[in-house]
Amino acid sequence: MGQGEADSPPAAEKKGAEEEEDDFGYRLFPERNKKPQSFLFRSLFTFHNKCQLMLRLTLETNPYARLLLEALKQSGCTVFNDRHFSCENCDGCVSGGFDAATSQIVLCQNNIRRQSHMNRVVTHELIHAFDHCRAHVDWFKNVKHLACSEIRAANLSGDCTLMNEIARFKFGLKGHHQTCVRDRAIRSILAVRKVSKETAEKAVDEVFDACFNDLEPFGRIPHSKADAKRAYRDFQNRDRYTANL
Repeated sequence: MGQGEADSPPAAEKKGAEEEEDDFGYRLFPERNKKPQSFLFRSLFTFHNKCQLMLRLTLETNPYARLLLEALKQSGCTVFNDRHFSCENCDGCVSGGFDAATSQIVLCQNNIRRQSHMNRVVTHELIHAFDHCRAHVDWFKNVKHLACSEIRAANLSGDCTLMNEIARFKFGLKGHHQTCVRDRAIRSILAVRKVSKETAEKAVDEVFDACFNDLEPFGRIPHSKADAKRAYRDFQNRDRYTANL
C-alpha cells in the first residue's frame, strides 16, 4: 500500500525487522490479495453494506470530499465509486489506505463504525489520491515523498482539529496543530513501512515546512466543516473566474 491512516501506534518492531523484505504495508490489508467474496456473503456476514452506505453519504454531502473529488476531476483523474473505493477488512491498527498500484482507496469496514470517522478517512485518502494524480510520487521507494503526502493529509483532512485532539486526550496551545500533524505523519509512515522511527522522523522533518504550507486544493487549512465549505465555494468560484478568461 502507498500509505494509510493509522488508528493507533504500531507495535514495537522486532529486532532485525528492518532487514526483512518490506511488503509496503500490504500486510495490514489482507483482502487485497484474496479472491473477492460473494455479494451474499458480504451482505450477511460483514460490515460491507454499512461501509458502502457511509461512503456514499460522505461523497454526496461532505465538503472536504466534494472539493477533493472536483479537484481530482479537473486534474484529469475522475474518481468513480465502484472503481476507486473498496470496503475491506483490515488489520486493527489502520482505518484506510491508498493503493498506488491500483489507484484505489481501501476503507477498513471492520474499523470504521461512525459517519464522522468515515468522513475523515475518505478525506485523508483522497488527499493521497490527489497527490498521486498531480505529482510523480514514488510511494514505494522514496520515504520523503510518502512523508510529504502524510503531512498534507494530516494537515488538511481534519485529523488534527481541536475536537479530535481533545477526544484523544491531547491538549496544547501554541503550535499544537503542527505538532499533531508531525506526530500523525510519523505514525502513518511507521504503520506501513518497515523503517526506524528515526528514519521516519528525519523524512518528515526534512520536508515539513514545504509540505505543511502546500494547501492545494483547499487554499487554506480547513479547521472545521464550515472552513471546508468556504474552501469548496472558493474553489468553485476560482474555476468560474478562470473559465471566463
